[in-house]
Amino acid sequence: MDIKAFLKQNALECENEKYVASDRFIDDNKKPIEWEIKPISTDEDAQLRDEHMKMQEVASGKKRIKVPQLNQSAYLCALAVRCTVSPNLNSAELQDSYGVKGAERLLKRMLTPGEYYAYLEEIQRVNGFDIGLVDKVEDAKN
Repeated sequence: MDIKAFLKQNALECENEKYVASDRFIDDNKKPIEWEIKPISTDEDAQLRDEHMKMQEVASGKKRIKVPQLNQSAYLCALAVRCTVSPNLNSAELQDSYGVKGAERLLKRMLTPGEYYAYLEEIQRVNGFDIGLVDKVEDAKN
């Protein structure tokens, strides 16, 4: 095996992807506008996870101990905001248009619940979280 294939300059770059988050946002030709999504680094993901971790008290025998627990919904929303290149969710004009402050609140206000959860799934896919164990086993068999 040649180690050169693993050198940074030889690794393929992760590219931004386009996704229609909602058919309700259309251009002048009445076509849905694609949103641009970028993958983030593992370090950025770890930072987001740390920011959305809280200590949860649980019973362990006669004692109560605290264990870290991820606030999954807040983490996924923050991940979506961090990965969204376009539209600019930090735009004051866009936030004012929807009567909200903050990119997370804007994202939730812009999309319907179904669109929002589909968008979160797409964000996870772009970041490589879509490959489950079953998929890996099937790939290994082929």
